[in-house]
Amino acid sequence: MLKLKYLFNNVDLAEMLLRNWEYDNQSLDMFKYYRISSNAIYPFQVHGKTQLLRFSPKTEKNGDNILAELDFITYLRSKQYGVLETVVSKNGKELVETRTPWGEYYASVFKRVAGKQLNLTDLSEDIIFCYGKALGKLHQLSSEYNPSKYKRWSYNDVLNWIYTILVDFPNEESALRETKLLQDYFADIPMTKKTFGLIHYDFEYDNVFYDENTKSCNIIDFDDSMYHWYVMDIEQSLTSLQDCVHPEMYQQKKQYFLDGYRTEFEISDDMMSLIPACRRFANLYGYARVKISVQDQWDNEPEWLKDLRKNLSEAMKEDALCFGMAM
Repeated sequence: MLKLKYLFNNVDLAEMLLRNWEYDNQSLDMFKYYRISSNAIYPFQVHGKTQLLRFSPKTEKNGDNILAELDFITYLRSKQYGVLETVVSKNGKELVETRTPWGEYYASVFKRVAGKQLNLTDLSEDIIFCYGKALGKLHQLSSEYNPSKYKRWSYNDVLNWIYTILVDFPNEESALRETKLLQDYFADIPMTKKTFGLIHYDFEYDNVFYDENTKSCNIIDFDDSMYHWYVMDIEQSLTSLQDCVHPEMYQQKKQYFLDGYRTEFEISDDMMSLIPACRRFANLYGYARVKISVQDQWDNEPEWLKDLRKNLSEAMKEDALCFGMAM
């Protein structure tokens, strides 16, 4: 997530960035439905159709990583995969880099996808099967993908970044030990086209939209994509699914998901055995991101920010429970 100082609503900044694209002036009232986490997202309309402005400070992102994300999205669309569509700026750019009174920013615009978020459906057998099928198809296409110019970072780049972040903080010995344990563990896992490639990483219910008309899923938000074992996406998806369904139904829903996945791509039992390590990777990565996000504090913080700090602190404690334990 972004540093907390970037979580404040800034309509003037959003409007300044949006001027790089066409938009309906009267639709700026939609900015009140903004959300900010890993990026700021502000909805608006052009010719009556909803689009989404996404932006973040250049200090928080890697430009080549964003360009690689956009390249992957273009590739998926060329294969008729259900994925969000970028909108070029007035100057014909998918990614705008611009100076503002609040610093330098990256900005992009995307068309809104069809359907509704997975958690807003009845999560029927057919929908969960479709959810798994969409992930399997994504991995099948990823296994054939060769970046044209820019390449996303890998799980190992992430672990190296985590180390550089945590080493400057006191009392993070267990998290640093966890980083080394995961580096050693994954170093022994074979990488093949069938097991390792560019993954979504955040293939969770809020990024998957089910379209009732086409009986298919549309996927958004590839901002966290990285090179990793495909089972990492499966782990994240199943953890997300667990949050949406009744515990007594989970095993059955999990099987629907895996059955759908295997119609498009195979996953071996050996790879599924990596799931606990993948969960530990996700916990460590989340921990490090929150650690750097919350380090600044200010006088007279608003109540929502105090509550957020409290919730993030609890999440970090939970993420850290297994740090340093034997793999």
